[in-house]
Amino acid sequence: MTQICWFVLALIHVLPGAAFFRPALITSLYGVDRSSGAFLLLQHRAALFLVVAAVCVWAVLRPETRQLGVAVAALSMLSFLILFAIEGAPASLRLIATVDGIGLLPLAFV
Repeated sequence: MTQICWFVLALIHVLPGAAFFRPALITSLYGVDRSSGAFLLLQHRAALFLVVAAVCVWAVLRPETRQLGVAVAALSMLSFLILFAIEGAPASLRLIATVDGIGLLPLAFV
C-alpha cells in the first residue's frame, strides 16, 4: 500500500509537470498566453513538479529517501493549499486545490 501511495503522489505532480514538455498545457490549464511573462514562470513550475514526482518515485525505490519525499511532497501541496486559502479560494484553481487536498490522504499514509 505504501508504494501505491507514493505512486499516487508522483502522479499528482507528473500531470502538471507535463506542461514542461507540452507548453500548450499551460494555456489550457491556467489560461496564460505564451506571450505573458508568467508563462515562463509556469513552465519552470512544471519542471519543479517533475522534480517532486521524481523524488516520490525515488521514495518507492529507496525507503531511506522517504523522509525527503514526505518533506518535498508536503511542501509542494501544503504551500499551495495555504496560498489558495489566503487568496480566498479562487474558483479557477479549485480543481488543483481539490487534487492537492485529496493527495494529503496518501501523504498522511506514507
